[in-house]
Amino acid sequence: MKPSKADYLLYLVTDRKVQRNRSVELQVEQALLGGVRIVQIREKELSTRLFLEEVRRVLPLTRKNGAFLLVNDRIDVALAAGADGVHLGQEDMPVVEARRLLGPRALIGVSGSNVDEALEAEAGGGDYLAVNGVFPTSTKGDLTSLPGLEGVAEIHRSTRLPLLGIGGITLENCRLVLEAGADGVAVVSALTTAQDLPATCRRFFTTLKGKT
Repeated sequence: MKPSKADYLLYLVTDRKVQRNRSVELQVEQALLGGVRIVQIREKELSTRLFLEEVRRVLPLTRKNGAFLLVNDRIDVALAAGADGVHLGQEDMPVVEARRLLGPRALIGVSGSNVDEALEAEAGGGDYLAVNGVFPTSTKGDLTSLPGLEGVAEIHRSTRLPLLGIGGITLENCRLVLEAGADGVAVVSALTTAQDLPATCRRFFTTLKGKT
């Protein structure tokens, strides 16, 4: 089963470097309590063994809540842990090869910042595109240019893939990302550093749905 558009509305990307003294498991547990239904575990510095152990600890939480669990970059870890899929960057394995390894039921997301990358992800069998660098952010320091809201709108006109905006997403600007054509937002710091993570998730949902 693949996510519905509603599932993409608010998507958590974990980050152990930006957290309020919470373990990754606690970040995920509290986000699920707040209504999040897609979680990406992102670990750039853990060993393969520790990364695998972490994903295996988190997976029962997402399963219990009917949520999707993705692994950033590491197809081997996703396969070994039995995660729902992976999220791939432009320097990672091509989507078509990841699809061949993971099979048709896996959820495969791709990061991209322009129309060409979106079309390549769609042609290769990707399930959604995360548009990198909608707003400036400290968690993504490798972006040479930001597509911004105009980039989201341009990509929206060019692909049928569900789109997520990522990069500098806050309660104050998240609605603008949807108005530009995205189906949801992927959030790191605004959730992982929140004093009350479940309540912050609920405020995001209220804002994203256009309620006051």
